[in-house]
Amino acid sequence: MQHPDIVYKGEFTVGTYDIDSDKHLTVPALTRMMHESAMQNVLKLKISVWDLAPHGVSWVLMRKRTDIKRHLRLGEKFTVETHPSGFDKLLTYRDFKVFDEQGEMVASASSTWLLMDLVRRRMTRIPAFIKEIEMPEVEFLPRPGKLVVSQETDDIETDDVDFPTDDYTQTFKVGWFDLDWNEHLNNTQYSLRMINTLPFEVCKHQSLERMDISFKMECRYGEEIICTAKQVGGNTYFHRMIHQESGKEVATAKTIWKPE
Repeated sequence: MQHPDIVYKGEFTVGTYDIDSDKHLTVPALTRMMHESAMQNVLKLKISVWDLAPHGVSWVLMRKRTDIKRHLRLGEKFTVETHPSGFDKLLTYRDFKVFDEQGEMVASASSTWLLMDLVRRRMTRIPAFIKEIEMPEVEFLPRPGKLVVSQETDDIETDDVDFPTDDYTQTFKVGWFDLDWNEHLNNTQYSLRMINTLPFEVCKHQSLERMDISFKMECRYGEEIICTAKQVGGNTYFHRMIHQESGKEVATAKTIWKPE
């Protein structure tokens, strides 16, 4: 029997704290509202991080693709609809759909999650009691694939990218209010930091249409992170977050923008 709370619908209003200078809902704010809706969903399904703590595991976001058809404006009411969209041996999937007051879908996101063993800090299998959850009878979004960027005419998987220089770079130190309940960098901070690396002219005069992001490692309090961005054709940018001390990639992303 399908769980009555398998689909969660979060109701929100675009407030002044969540807008840019053009009174549009920012992508980091939209991301926070998506993930708040997901948290409310798993709380009702009894599979939240706190429900799973006795089992020694916790959810970790691995990949996410966000598509934005229209940026919501100050004062608009909207609904974030989210639900699990499948399981396999090691991964779970979750969809997000954002609807305006007229019921028009203005944004969507598909995501891939894994369970991390809290002692070994490694991926672990999805337990049977989670796999027993029956999926909703709705149309699922395409699952996020491996992140690919285009440099000139070639498609390059980001694991193989070795750009000699980056167009834009910023460095930040992970602070207390950047952390989540696992005491690592909150996943909503990744999109914020990556977008902030781009120049004013891009953020001011273009609107984000798509963001594909791949998460690779944890960041903890006090660690210094280098954020870089490189234009790889047209209005497309490739982003990296790099752990300064180890030199390892923390996350990679691709953003696609359109002129307003």
